[in-house]
Amino acid sequence: MPHLILYAHEPDLATKEAALIAALTDAIVEVYGEWARADAVVQLVGLAPGRWGIGGAPAKNPAPRVTFGIRDGVFARPDGPEILAALARNVTDAIASVLGEKHRAGTTIEFVGAPDGRTAVAGALVSP
Repeated sequence: MPHLILYAHEPDLATKEAALIAALTDAIVEVYGEWARADAVVQLVGLAPGRWGIGGAPAKNPAPRVTFGIRDGVFARPDGPEILAALARNVTDAIASVLGEKHRAGTTIEFVGAPDGRTAVAGALVSP
């Protein structure tokens, strides 16, 4: 189950939430296939101005930061680098298309792998 958390300045997100959720979900589906649409989780976290710091000072207009949770096994696949590159490209494109090109260059995506047996849904461990 792909799980994406996007952190951005609240003013950048305001009124764009639905469009951004749809675009990010489409970005995931483009790489994984249509089966992933129902399982893709997108969370948007808006931070008030002054609550995001870079270099020891409040950031004026930071680009979004994404934490992308995926199955750990993708990192060991022979095509893993291509999958990660496609996800990074598609997610960045989705963000830029909704929030504006000004954010493209600074958008950061961190891929976090969950090993098998370390994710639970409805109180039960998810098996591969």
